[in-house]
Amino acid sequence: MDVLDSYSGHTDPGGPAARRDLDALSITKVSVGPMDNNAYLLVCRATNEALLIDAANEPERLADLVGSGDGRPELRHIVTTHRHQDHWVALGAVAGMFQTNQIAHPADAGELPIPTDTPVEHGDTVRFGEVELDVIHLRGHTPGSIALLYRGDERPHLFTGDSLFPGGPGRTAGPTEFGSLMDDLEARVFGELPDETWFYPGHGDDSTLGEQRPSLGEWRARGW
Repeated sequence: MDVLDSYSGHTDPGGPAARRDLDALSITKVSVGPMDNNAYLLVCRATNEALLIDAANEPERLADLVGSGDGRPELRHIVTTHRHQDHWVALGAVAGMFQTNQIAHPADAGELPIPTDTPVEHGDTVRFGEVELDVIHLRGHTPGSIALLYRGDERPHLFTGDSLFPGGPGRTAGPTEFGSLMDDLEARVFGELPDETWFYPGHGDDSTLGEQRPSLGEWRARGW
C-alpha cells in the first residue's frame, strides 16, 4: 500500500494511506469499504508495537497497511469504537491474521462478531508499547461508543469513531440519545480538551476542537 508522508487529515476510498509521525507515536489513516470508513494504525515508535482502531473493511488492505517483513509493526490490539457493522466487517479476519487482543465497551461488545477480550469503561487506559490512550465513553450514537485520547504530544489527539465529525455529532436514534451525546461531548470532550486538540473521525476528514467549538450551540439547537 502506498503511504503518504504528508498528513492533511484527508484520505480517499481506495487511495493511499497517510501517515503522521509524532515524537513517540506514528498514526496512519486509511479509508476502506463502500462507506468511506477510516481505520487508524497506531504504532509505538519505541517498541514497534501497534494498535488498530476499527477493522472496518477490506482485511487484505488492512494487513497490507501493517506491512510484511521483519521490520513490520507487531499488531497486538484492535479497538472497535462502536457496534455498527461498517466498523467491524474485517474484525474477525484481521484478528485471525494477527492474533490480536480485542477491545470494546461492554455495552456494544455483544453486537460484535467475535468476543471482546478486554472490555473498557470511561476513564480506563489502553496501553501498547510505551503509548497510553485514555478511554472516553460517549453515550448516544450507540450505548457503548468510545473515543480514544492520546495526550503524549504537544497537542492532544482524539479518535472519535462516529460520535464527533466536522460539522456535528454522529447520527442518533432520537432526541434522548442526541441529548446524551451532546451532553457527553460538551462535558467530556469540549469541556476537558483545548482547542488545538486534533480529532480523527470514523468517516471523512479530520478537524480540531477549536474549529468546531463555535458550532456547539447550533448543533444543540438543530437537534437530532
